[in-house]
Amino acid sequence: MHDLFGIKELVESGAKEALAGGLKGLEKESLRVTTDGTIAQTPHPKSWGASLTHPFITTDYSEALPELITPPSRNTEDAVFFLKKLHHFLYQHMNENEMLWCASMPCAVSNEKAIPIAKYGSSNVGKMKHIYRLGLDFRYGRRMQAIAGVHFNYSVPDKLWDLLRDSKNSRKAINTKSFRDQGYFSLIRNYCRMSWIIPLLFGNSPVVCKSFLSGNTARFKKFLKGTYYLPYATSLRMSDIGYKNKNQSALEISYDSLDAYLYSLKKAITTPYPEYEAIGLYDGHNRIQLSTNILQIENEYYSSIRPKRSDSSGKRPSTGLRLNGVEYVEMRALDVDMLNPYGINFDSLLFCEAFLIYCLLERSPLISEKELRSIEYNEITVALRGRQPNLLLNNEQAGKKQPVRDWTNEIFDRMMPICELLDGESKLYSSALKRLRETVVDTDLLPSAKILDELTKRKQEFHSFALELSTNYKEDLKNQNLSIETETLLQQLGVDSFSDIKSLEKARDETLEEYIKHYLEN
Repeated sequence: MHDLFGIKELVESGAKEALAGGLKGLEKESLRVTTDGTIAQTPHPKSWGASLTHPFITTDYSEALPELITPPSRNTEDAVFFLKKLHHFLYQHMNENEMLWCASMPCAVSNEKAIPIAKYGSSNVGKMKHIYRLGLDFRYGRRMQAIAGVHFNYSVPDKLWDLLRDSKNSRKAINTKSFRDQGYFSLIRNYCRMSWIIPLLFGNSPVVCKSFLSGNTARFKKFLKGTYYLPYATSLRMSDIGYKNKNQSALEISYDSLDAYLYSLKKAITTPYPEYEAIGLYDGHNRIQLSTNILQIENEYYSSIRPKRSDSSGKRPSTGLRLNGVEYVEMRALDVDMLNPYGINFDSLLFCEAFLIYCLLERSPLISEKELRSIEYNEITVALRGRQPNLLLNNEQAGKKQPVRDWTNEIFDRMMPICELLDGESKLYSSALKRLRETVVDTDLLPSAKILDELTKRKQEFHSFALELSTNYKEDLKNQNLSIETETLLQQLGVDSFSDIKSLEKARDETLEEYIKHYLEN
């Protein structure tokens, strides 16, 4: 699917209703730390529910890395409102000596073993999730796994799919599943081409603690004794010290189509990797990896966007995608917003929705080997020095190197009609885009610049700055009122989650080894 639908034609068709109403969801990670800023060593609080089975409060890599999940909402405000309520609940049921760390990048991690790996009970699925995380430790170390972020999930509205199919007169030529799958991968390819814009506009991690770098400080500048930075960095979380991991640099996952994507993922999941074979599957009698292949499972591939399908059957993600097609995309490039008590920036969420629609509607040829290299270059360059004056990126579609500011403004110009269609009477989307355009004109207004400026003014270490903010947010959030209905709902979900855990643990009808084998074969 190359030229799906012209944005100009869409605007002229008056397709306001077709664009609005896409489902949005948020997944927000935060490290749980003590009041002195060190990573909490206590288990996931029982008062929050069981992390394996709770629908809204779980853990990511670490027992100290809670992940808050909102249900799909047609309205972005509803998703944000739900996320806020989850924060209020957490703080009202948290150890008085603990709080949520307000930044993406962790501090006080000189000892990797101080990052406790998440545990999920004695059921087969719970043990498998723990073993997968043990494998990540052996492969990449725990520091990278302790980095927090925000994921934005988006599902294209049914009405927009119908409009797009009508525009191509293709209702009989292609079935609905195939059409949507092609459309989502068209969106994903364009997102990859322009994904650098997310850390540019919303990157919140231009600095790191010395302890996180583990002595590898040579290419960084010292800010103060315990803080290192890069002067024009936007998101070190999305750099090679974060999620752009060198172990996966040779992976070539195809976004040509759903079939190509699944084939390339399966190849990575089934291809042995010498370093991981050397680690082995077991340490004594204890299993420490799911496999010794390039990837243990699909989720190990650290892409900035993923095609997703909701599936509660316990089967692997690829199986759900193959059988039922793409349901939504998960955008994974947002840093935790340090300057917001909930870690999210409302303008960023409005932008992400409009940007993903733009990526769907814009022409999207297949990604060549040359363009893939340019995509990788652009992503890492903006993460490390996105605010550098006169910075040039490789725009393969335009066939030229292009200044970041010019390319960003071109994207904004193309997005504005989409924002105006999404607006309604509120002007929310177009107003957000206008505010973001100001930050490109004056890069001192970008979040990454504001954080560096604030540290400079205060002459303060990153650790103490983040600790101060986290402490202030704790005092504010723990005093927020929670309605009786919300409190009752979340308490009941917690009780139910423990009942579900017990059912899983009782229902074991195969050994752990058999369970893992069957899971990997599905």
